Amino acid sequence: MRIPDATLRRVIHDYTREAGVRQLEREIASLTRKATRRLVSNGQVPRPLVFTPEALPDFLGAIRFPHESAETIKEFGIATGLAWTPVGGEILFIEATRMPGKGALLLTGSLGEVMKESAQTALSYLRSQAQTLGLDLSDYGSSDIHIHVPAGATPKDGPSAGVAIVVALASLISRHRVRSDTAMTGEISLRGRVLRVGGIKEKVLAAARFGIRRLLLPAQNEPDWTEVPEEVRKKLEVHFVRHISELLPLALHRA
Repeated sequence: MRIPDATLRRVIHDYTREAGVRQLEREIASLTRKATRRLVSNGQVPRPLVFTPEALPDFLGAIRFPHESAETIKEFGIATGLAWTPVGGEILFIEATRMPGKGALLLTGSLGEVMKESAQTALSYLRSQAQTLGLDLSDYGSSDIHIHVPAGATPKDGPSAGVAIVVALASLISRHRVRSDTAMTGEISLRGRVLRVGGIKEKVLAAARFGIRRLLLPAQNEPDWTEVPEEVRKKLEVHFVRHISELLPLALHRA
């Protein structure tokens, strides 16, 4: 049997989602078993049996991880964050909206306590620095803010979505869209500092996989940038930020 490079890439993209190659090894083993069965049970099968990308569903079943790409952001209050998972990096979308109310903050999307605290910190910082940042929050007491992270069936936690949450909220309040080509990660403090987070390599690889071209990362993570493969680094524009005041001009369309 033969597995051309194009087929191998399709197996990686469509049937595996992990930091290593263990699942890839399992999928190749599955192909070899099914190739063996066909060769011994059907004398009409060509030898060697060549697996084409189009034939993979016949051998491995339906695609497990459909091709995804970053969304084009057309509305206010949406930012693209980066997350770490046990099987590698992922992108996640932070959505924020406002509605008539009494100043409540609603949080949904199966968020853990640390992530909820990040949302509260982001809102408190923007409220305390509204005048400095040019944000109009004069009607804050007459509206509620709702923050949602889709894929509610998947639990999410950790502080690294802080910068994406603060950018989504700033976008919602200022009525400036977030750049679609930009993803971000980083913890935030109540003083507006952008703090170091883990999993930078996996998050950067995920951004590249989803077609992101521009990254906003904590300045404290700059040493981790060298761990990213050089061929990936060359494709990405990266900005290292220390403070939320640096973050917003880089993330938002000001026109």
